[in-house]
Amino acid sequence: MTANKIVPILAGGGTRLPAHVGILQALDEYNIPFDTIVGVSGGSIISSLFASGLSLAEVKHIALNTDYSQFRGFSLVKLIRNGGLSSGDVFERWIDRLLNGKTFKEMKYDLHVVATDVARGKPVIFNKEKTPDVKVSLAVRFSMSIPLVFSFKKFDEHLMVDGSILSEDALHRDWANDGTPVICFRLKGDYEYDDIKIKGLFPIVQYVSLLIRTFMTTISREYINEAFWHNTVVVNTGTSSAVDFNMTTEQKEALYFKGYHTALKILPIKVKALNIDNLAAKTM
Repeated sequence: MTANKIVPILAGGGTRLPAHVGILQALDEYNIPFDTIVGVSGGSIISSLFASGLSLAEVKHIALNTDYSQFRGFSLVKLIRNGGLSSGDVFERWIDRLLNGKTFKEMKYDLHVVATDVARGKPVIFNKEKTPDVKVSLAVRFSMSIPLVFSFKKFDEHLMVDGSILSEDALHRDWANDGTPVICFRLKGDYEYDDIKIKGLFPIVQYVSLLIRTFMTTISREYINEAFWHNTVVVNTGTSSAVDFNMTTEQKEALYFKGYHTALKILPIKVKALNIDNLAAKTM
């Protein structure tokens, strides 16, 4: 099979989302066309902003200059009652403003946002075919619902949580319904944390922090199935944490360039492996 375009999947990452902007920049410089894009977790933020019609420069500015700490909360009451330290409402309002309240049917690109129904252990996919009138901001809020950080939230009969906890094969499908090959861009951490000191009369804060960071580290290091290696690009994000809400501008810029340079280096190899003939020349 030969093809003249791809479907990029921006998968995972949590707050490391600037790396996904760098990936899109590399795709643009190689002039690799796509009209369908898939977003998961932090990747859903970047894919939705781009799919709405914002320029790469505008998306980059948002990713590098937004204060992520505004989305973080620490309410033990919310954690006990709703499964997360923060309601996620501030985040949802923020992304909705940037998207001008657009629904899936109003997006410039064919956008698919993937979240997880934690009650059934299955993916829930939002797009213009299945959920045309649903606000994209709501779907992104679901997809970005890092367990214990953002509260679980119901949607119809589903109980929604971060799309990153899905098994890898849930993402490798015919998203465009025409055989267009996918390239899945995954962010992988390679880090060790300093010890968190457990102290005080109520160590629950430290215990929750330990649990969150261990969970996200495990997801980041998930084994990649051999069957999907030919169309997977792994971006090593180094010591950056998926739940670092206090990133500096310099750290965000470093993530951007890691995504950019990795994609520039690996894309020609993946394009050749996928037998995308007319794109291979553009990446050489």
